[in-house]
Amino acid sequence: MIVISNSTSLTKPKRGIGMKTKRTVVNTIAFLTFSTLLMTAQMQMPASTPGTSKPAEASTAPKTLTGTVSDSMCGAHHMEKDKSAAECTRECVKKGTKYALVVGKKVYTLEGHEAELDKLAGERATVKGSMMGEMVMVESVAAAKKMAK
Repeated sequence: MIVISNSTSLTKPKRGIGMKTKRTVVNTIAFLTFSTLLMTAQMQMPASTPGTSKPAEASTAPKTLTGTVSDSMCGAHHMEKDKSAAECTRECVKKGTKYALVVGKKVYTLEGHEAELDKLAGERATVKGSMMGEMVMVESVAAAKKMAK
């Protein structure tokens, strides 16, 4: 009887499996790194809004809005029912919210000119500034002219 044994396979480690594992690990790391780079690049890109072909121009053109000075938390409906709109607005701003302008059903967050906005809290005002979505970078604030009856 002849016994044939493959003694080389018992003493030498299998190179093929180790190389395949290393290649798989390297490929996985490369894929994850590339995916992370793409995701990071996408997050840094400005969000585009449908229908706006030139968002940079739209945000730099000064716009004039007239509405009621409020705060970004309460908007048109103040939470402090026992206080006037002006008092509630000032209290909310002291707690860290931003001034806002309520124009119809829209609420625009106002950035800048806080001293003038404080004087007009709860009142109608005309604000001029550059728009960035729902935020207005305030250039000037004035009490709104009385509407004709």
